Amino acid sequence: MLSLDPLGPEWDCPLGSKDLEEEEGPWGGGSGLPPPGSFSGSWRHDVGLDCKGSLEGAEARAWTTYYYSLLQSCLQQAGLPETQDRSQVPRTGCPGAEVTLCILGSPSTFLSVLLEGGVQSPGNMLLCLSPAWLTKVPAPGQPGEAVLLVSKAVSFHPGGLTFLEDFVPPRRATYFLAGLGLGPGRGREAAELARDLTCPTGASAELARLLEDRLLTRRLLAQQGGVAVPATLAFTYKPPALLRGGDASPGVRLVELSGKEGQEALVKEEVGAFLHSGALGDALQVAVKLSGWRWRGRQALRVYPRVELGTVVDTVLALLEKLEEEESVLVEAVCPPARLPFPGSPPPGPELAVRICAVVCRTQGDRPLLSKVVCSVGRQDRPLRHRSSLPQTLEVALARCGLGETGQVAVVRQRVKTAAEAALAAVLALEAGLSAEQRGGRRARTDFLGLDFALTVAGRALTPVALELNGGLCLEACGALEGLWAAQHPRSAAEDAAAAPLVETMLRRSAHCLMEGKQLLLIGAGGVSKKFVWEAARDYGLKLHLVESDPNHFASQLVQTFIHFDVTEHRRDEENARLLAELVRARGLQLDGCFSYWDDCLVLTALLCQELGLPCSPPAAMRLAKQKSCTQLHLLRCQGPPWPAPSLHAVPCCPLESEADVEKAVHQVPLPGVMKLEFGAGAVGVRLVEDAPQCHEHFSRVARDLQGEADHPGIGLGWGNAMLLMEFVEGTEHDVDLVLFGGRLLAAFVSDNGPTRLPGFTETAACMPTGLAPEQEAQLVQAAFRCCLGCGLLDGVFNVELKLTGAGPKLIEINPRMGGFYLRDWILELYGVDLLLAAAMVACGLRPALPTHPRARGHLVGVMCLMSQHLQVLNSTSSRETLQGLHDQGLLRFNLLEEILEQGLSLFLQSTG
Repeated sequence: MLSLDPLGPEWDCPLGSKDLEEEEGPWGGGSGLPPPGSFSGSWRHDVGLDCKGSLEGAEARAWTTYYYSLLQSCLQQAGLPETQDRSQVPRTGCPGAEVTLCILGSPSTFLSVLLEGGVQSPGNMLLCLSPAWLTKVPAPGQPGEAVLLVSKAVSFHPGGLTFLEDFVPPRRATYFLAGLGLGPGRGREAAELARDLTCPTGASAELARLLEDRLLTRRLLAQQGGVAVPATLAFTYKPPALLRGGDASPGVRLVELSGKEGQEALVKEEVGAFLHSGALGDALQVAVKLSGWRWRGRQALRVYPRVELGTVVDTVLALLEKLEEEESVLVEAVCPPARLPFPGSPPPGPELAVRICAVVCRTQGDRPLLSKVVCSVGRQDRPLRHRSSLPQTLEVALARCGLGETGQVAVVRQRVKTAAEAALAAVLALEAGLSAEQRGGRRARTDFLGLDFALTVAGRALTPVALELNGGLCLEACGALEGLWAAQHPRSAAEDAAAAPLVETMLRRSAHCLMEGKQLLLIGAGGVSKKFVWEAARDYGLKLHLVESDPNHFASQLVQTFIHFDVTEHRRDEENARLLAELVRARGLQLDGCFSYWDDCLVLTALLCQELGLPCSPPAAMRLAKQKSCTQLHLLRCQGPPWPAPSLHAVPCCPLESEADVEKAVHQVPLPGVMKLEFGAGAVGVRLVEDAPQCHEHFSRVARDLQGEADHPGIGLGWGNAMLLMEFVEGTEHDVDLVLFGGRLLAAFVSDNGPTRLPGFTETAACMPTGLAPEQEAQLVQAAFRCCLGCGLLDGVFNVELKLTGAGPKLIEINPRMGGFYLRDWILELYGVDLLLAAAMVACGLRPALPTHPRARGHLVGVMCLMSQHLQVLNSTSSRETLQGLHDQGLLRFNLLEEILEQGLSLFLQSTG
């Protein structure tokens, strides 16, 4: 049988099913000295745990020492090295210019998060073992808010390496997560530190107080999330505003009391009706308990047979005397455990109880994502609580109870996933309606939940019933399971880390914190396909100043400053850069960075950054990447060392400026070949040529039809209409989008392109993530990286187009800006990484806050729709309005690339999976 905390009347013990209630010591709100140490290890004890400038009493120092020993014990059991003390030589950093993820709490609770943070953001995940290691100082220009500074911490690095470090000057937290408590002790200190910070926080005392109200959360989950909860009768005294009125919740009856005395008749009537109602189903027992944050870990759990009306009524009346305002007494069904295998007879031997524990995290776009399910198994006739048995996977736990059929286990997992994600969605919706004061600060959010489930039978279906919300203990259980795997299967454990989505959210919110209020100069606004820029800038709090040739561009009304300047004549880029620098200085703009995502403006942007002393790749590198023949010919000469050299990926080509150049090129470049504009974009002017006559014909056509910017704006004709002929290589086509900082590769995203429509190489379809084998994917990433380095592109977001041939990757071209069309949208959707924000951070000289190994959350497959090929269907069932409606429903992704009257509609449709 499966149940959670199945207690009979003989069990009258402190509540153990909730993480904060089970936690002893200061983080749970307790006080006094730490428990006697049960640690055994040979680690050093003469480490510098005192923080300069902060005084701790004997009791506080004892707790700091206790948690340091607990950390060493956790590391020891995980097979990881002892923490090295580097506090004698303070570390220097760049306060306000680096990611700092800070956790204040028990090492055993947060170990999985800390280790994952050490992998995803080495050296930036910090554990503080004492509130004295942190300081709050008023935030300049932000009344009522404070900056959180870290003077001392344990830093985490790949391989589980940890270092005890002092920071001079202190590091400025960009994300804070604390073990909270509302009673005396360190929990209260942590709560005070977390309140009203300028940096994002993953929890607050105010939010914890709401989520620790069992009645409030149970009603919220049932009413807003559609999550199954135990049948509950609640007697509440002066309930909080969030519980007043509203629609009835399935399975939850709320009785508001006018007072705590003289309620005997009402209680007897309500309890009697509840115990005899069909809402209890097959439940044979009910539990009576107090609800409210004040009772966390301070009451006994009482379970009675359903038939004992008098005993239940007496217990409720006795507990009513203890109530204060906004507290409740709950009578709830003890979910009858499901007999497994289901259907059929139970296996011989003692019946087993299983606790199902789920961790669900907030991800990109505030979408919940189940990250891990962990179970524990024990005898049904004994109470089963966290830490009372070894954690197991759902598959193993159900198999031990007799349910081993793969399909049935998958159904259970999917139902747990649906319920857990619905629970977090309901909590996030609740928080969205709260004020900053009610949340504990402008940036306070709940970024993860832990939930305990019982598995019962409803309508002849195995159904997970959410008993309560948990945070620390569920996270700890997941970390313990990963620790069991780590020694034998380190790769598997790393790839399935429960804390991975949470750490990615920490990094994403840190990036927003670092960039809020940054002043950025943007060169070139782009067209309709770049509308997302202005929405993203608003959401991130960026202050954009725009330089644009079109005085009537719609974006002129969406920026802080609009500078009308003709940037289309690129032969004058150096002169224009000097003129723009003078305009910037004359207007008194105090810029943090300058960047562009528009092909035509990349060299001008690099020159302007040079004039203004702002970070950017060198102008020479931008020129080299911009001119396609120069890119290939330069890389052909880069033959190493080191090896493999970029020359392995370059393709022979010849620049073409005249008919004579064409005649010369056809004898040097093997045909068939590809002719394209030297500075072109969007595949305009690209053509497969089979022989010399086709080469001459195409050159003449382009020379006649594409002479200047007015002939086809935005494709690079401001640079001239010179062409090149390059060898045509067979193979599959791929895009690799890279993020580089200081010549280091921070992230890479590979997508597969469908066969292009010849002879013009028009894109037809794409998918992400790549379907290639890991070795081939790595070849593409390294080829793209080496080609960028070979051209001198060290800082920025770059899009590299390659073909994977039998001899390895071959370069098509480098676009020294973020990928166009749908790529930014797809990468954001799948990986939660925004290339626009990464480019803006690099432009400000900030290392982008990116996970080291981003994980795709699904698959996208898309098709390019062109007026020349899809006019009929776009004018019928797949109208623009229909497609936009499906996009809004999340059924497909709809990217409008351009809208030109003569050409109609170009778009990219993607289906998700």
